Amino acid sequence: MKFPIKHFISYYRPYLKQLSFVLSYAAISTILALIFPLLVRHITGEVLSGDLTEAQNQVLGYGLLMLILAALQQLSSFLLDYKGHMLGAQMERDLRSELFEHIQTLSFSYFDKVKTGELMSRIGNDLYSISEVYHHGIEDIILFGLRFIGAVTILLLINARLTLIILFFLPFMAVFTYICNTFMNRTMLDNKNKMADIHNQVEDSLAGIREVQSFSNEQVEVDKFNHQNNRFLESRRQTYKVETALYSGVEAFICLITIAVVLVGATFIIGEDLLLPDLLAFMLYIEFLVAPIRRMLVFSTMLQDAFTGFQRFSELLHTTSEIRNPVNPVTPADLEGEVTFEEVGFSYNETNETVFEELNLTIKPGEYVALVGASGVGKSTISKLIPRFYDVSKGRLLIDGYDVREMDLSFIRSKMGLVQQDIYLFSGSIKDNIRYGKQSVTDEEIIEAAKQANAHDFISKLPNGYDSEVGQRGVRLSGGQKQRISIARVFLKNPPILILDEATSALDNQSEFIVKESMEKLAKGRTTLVIAHRLSTIKNAQRILVLDKGKLVEEGRHEELLANKGTYFTLYNQQFLK
Repeated sequence: MKFPIKHFISYYRPYLKQLSFVLSYAAISTILALIFPLLVRHITGEVLSGDLTEAQNQVLGYGLLMLILAALQQLSSFLLDYKGHMLGAQMERDLRSELFEHIQTLSFSYFDKVKTGELMSRIGNDLYSISEVYHHGIEDIILFGLRFIGAVTILLLINARLTLIILFFLPFMAVFTYICNTFMNRTMLDNKNKMADIHNQVEDSLAGIREVQSFSNEQVEVDKFNHQNNRFLESRRQTYKVETALYSGVEAFICLITIAVVLVGATFIIGEDLLLPDLLAFMLYIEFLVAPIRRMLVFSTMLQDAFTGFQRFSELLHTTSEIRNPVNPVTPADLEGEVTFEEVGFSYNETNETVFEELNLTIKPGEYVALVGASGVGKSTISKLIPRFYDVSKGRLLIDGYDVREMDLSFIRSKMGLVQQDIYLFSGSIKDNIRYGKQSVTDEEIIEAAKQANAHDFISKLPNGYDSEVGQRGVRLSGGQKQRISIARVFLKNPPILILDEATSALDNQSEFIVKESMEKLAKGRTTLVIAHRLSTIKNAQRILVLDKGKLVEEGRHEELLANKGTYFTLYNQQFLK
């Protein structure tokens, strides 16, 4: 993948003023640093060769000048470091916000394929390494670039022949560094992929910690983690081999340069082609040539890490959602709630297994409909197609006569309420979780929604009432309590279309009775689709739709379907006999 350099640089645009200050501090610091060896050369060559009494006074004066210059250099270095790091941190914030905002737009099919741990790696470690380059990149190029150019220029003026000997080694260093960096780029990318695997393993194990401990499989998870950890170690081993070769090779070149300067410079002094103060200046300026090279080595490692991180960032940022808003979306004034499937076909991309081929069904506004069938016949798929979490493969899905692919996506979902079996509560208070159904509501409206959902009584008995913390994923609450909070959310939202996807299948009988009562209140006056596992819970549905092998095979009321002794009769008796 070609590195998107224009995209990388574009993030500097909002901070050009701050960047100009950073570059100014870098230039000032460099100029002040370059003056010191010249002062040393002047003191040793001119001042000390004159009258000793006068020289003593001059040395004191030059000493004071050097202290002032050193103070100014340290001040500029402090400002450079602070402002530079803040520039990088602000750009990292922008990258993280942009990436997180983009992730929110991706469709369900993307999250079916990508693990949370990998996304956490990209939004965390990758972006930090990128921000370090945003800070050090321009700064190092200016700071050490000017030092290098300035030092070479001064040395050429002092003695061109000795300077050319130093420059003779640099092309070989550049080629050697380029070769090592090519290998390092590959190993850095592999490091990031292996670290993402570790994040995936940790996220998977911690999310299922209750299952792990209930099966006494702690060691199984430790072994799986150690496997991924050892793979990462091996990947790092390859990186360190290349990195060590790079550093050792460059240090060898630096040693050769120093030896060459000492030997050739001594020869020039013997031949009276060079003065001792000039050789001293050369030795001091060698550090100005070497320091940028050493820094560039550190920076090259950082750069490879950031470039691979930015490539992964760009790849995710340019991942498009399969579910897109139309260019000119239809936004009706309101919805009555009619849902129609016309010759709908659907299959999941990952498996290519056909769920429906030609599904036809209509749910009238305000109708209470139950959808039943054996596991895997597509009941939950229908609940995901209606809010357009997935798009139909063929045919049309209509709401009030409008094709959902032509409607505004936010509008569609704002008119739907979903209550599922697996309820997700966010870390925070009960009040915050109920408010998630509608942000701009008063505490009184939240309490009223909780009462409608039969949740107010148990919430009131908690030590902190509505301010009680629910814990991660709502672990401090029972399944029935979490369901009632999710129902309260939907009461606040007050949508015309309601989808209840096996919302009571995991509850005990007492909790199921309370939640069922809450859902019946919620369903009044709304187009309601209930996906039921327990057939005893949908006896009062106005219409029961029976799916089998992706097709609608029966429909009618509970008593009618039992009398027909078809698929529903078989399902009902199988469940009853259990």
